[in-house]
Amino acid sequence: MTTHQAPLHTPFTPASTAHDVLAGVDLSGRAAVVTGGHSRLGREVTRALTSAGASVTVAARDTSRAAEAVDGMDDVRVEQLDLTDPASVDAFAARWTGSGRPVHVLVNNAAVLFGPQLRLDARGHELAFSTSHLGHFQLTRALLPALRAAGGARVVTVTSGAARFGGIRWDDLDFATGYDPVAAYAQSKRANVLFTVELDRRYATDGVRAFAAHPGVVIGAGPHAPGRLESYRAQGLVDEHGATVIDPRAGKKTVEQGAATLVFGAASPWLDGIGGVYLKDSDVAVLDDEERPLTADDIPSDANSAMLDPDDARRLWDVSEQLLA
Repeated sequence: MTTHQAPLHTPFTPASTAHDVLAGVDLSGRAAVVTGGHSRLGREVTRALTSAGASVTVAARDTSRAAEAVDGMDDVRVEQLDLTDPASVDAFAARWTGSGRPVHVLVNNAAVLFGPQLRLDARGHELAFSTSHLGHFQLTRALLPALRAAGGARVVTVTSGAARFGGIRWDDLDFATGYDPVAAYAQSKRANVLFTVELDRRYATDGVRAFAAHPGVVIGAGPHAPGRLESYRAQGLVDEHGATVIDPRAGKKTVEQGAATLVFGAASPWLDGIGGVYLKDSDVAVLDDEERPLTADDIPSDANSAMLDPDDARRLWDVSEQLLA
């Protein structure tokens, strides 16, 4: 079990924003890569990092849409990256490492919304696992030379409170025996945390520290698609009029509040010297192994021992290498 999974008692609250977390932090001369850094949480992370002085590369599948979304931001460039395509991941990493530039911050943010039907990538892997975990696993490993060259780099992988109840289906990662969209999403988010644990164990001595960050439940201000509105209402995320419910202490946040924990992991000096931990509300989350049901009024999202299990973390790393071989 990791020895650092305990709150640091930072001055931040669930309502703190990315601007609050980076106040007084100077990122001049730092280079960051943010996957999906043009949409929702990713765009706010890009904006916050550049506002603090960092140079940000937004890695996106649709470069035209990404360029339009970040137009007007200082020191932002857009490069093509499809996390479900190994050749695209290799090409992005080769361009970067070939340039000789270090990566001071890598934010593994891109993900896909789960749907009712099983979707597979071109290799036959379930899409949420492929995008959120396998693609970022491949990208991070390929960028290790640039991360090491930074002389103190951070890798932040965006996860979810779903990691708390998301097991890894070791014998059926791709749901060939029956698809459950919630279980698939939760598996991908558990994988994000386990990846963080093993990445930090392997490379902390090289100056590469890893964090898994839970942003809270962030659905944006709407309007919401009719197919999702009913689900959001059942979860207490929208009211009877379809308006988004914001309650940071219950984990229901604005984009600016959700991005706070991501940039906390990316750049806050509060995390200097530690890694391999799960973050929540701009702090290291409490470790809580109590069984807690999921309800509309209570969305359990603290860490538990299962999501940080070092044996599972090593096993997932080995399995991921095999899947990408």
